[in-house]
Amino acid sequence: YLKIYPQVINRLIVPMFRSLILLLVGPALVPSCVALVAVNKCGKQTSSSCTSGRREAFGAVLASLPAFTAAGLPYSANAESATTADAPTFLDGPRGLKYTILKVGTGPTPVRAQKVKTNYVLTLNGFKGESAAVKEIDSSTGFLKGPFSFRVGVSEVIKGWDLAVMDMQAGEKRRLVIPADIGYGAKGAGGAIPGGATLYFEVELLELGDIPVMKENMIQWMEDHPL
Repeated sequence: YLKIYPQVINRLIVPMFRSLILLLVGPALVPSCVALVAVNKCGKQTSSSCTSGRREAFGAVLASLPAFTAAGLPYSANAESATTADAPTFLDGPRGLKYTILKVGTGPTPVRAQKVKTNYVLTLNGFKGESAAVKEIDSSTGFLKGPFSFRVGVSEVIKGWDLAVMDMQAGEKRRLVIPADIGYGAKGAGGAIPGGATLYFEVELLELGDIPVMKENMIQWMEDHPL
């Protein structure tokens, strides 16, 4: 086995590793791949030139590691700073709500009690893809699911949703950061959302329904319950 193992490395592992790197990051790692070819040709030789070649090869590989960051691969010596630099800017909304617009909509914003149709994803500990700690709680998309409809601005949903959706246009997509006091409060919800939790929503306003005809009792209720 001790005699076969170096041959396996030289004939199989090194060429596979070289091909994989070329496929993933292309030109960025060409210098290091060329160096690895030289090492592979050395085989069992123990000359000083081959020893030096091995050192240069691994030095080239280490020097090219930042290319993984540019290629979007998991490795990055500066992953945290890169993520921070690419993070969208959040604007301040009412009552501690924060939001950023991912896609601009068109047309008017809804009025209170108007029916709207939305898609959403709810997560805790941040938005999907930000870290391993992010946990998806609910979504309107997926098997046997569909858009979520409700009457906006009349407390059919949490306060943070009413405040956000009332300010959106049809086709608009936002990320929302909703503090607990306009979310599910100190009690949480359904066992999956702990008390005091900050909610992270990605919401798309798909369409607006007809503007409702207001009856006197409905008008009075909205006057008694401002947003």
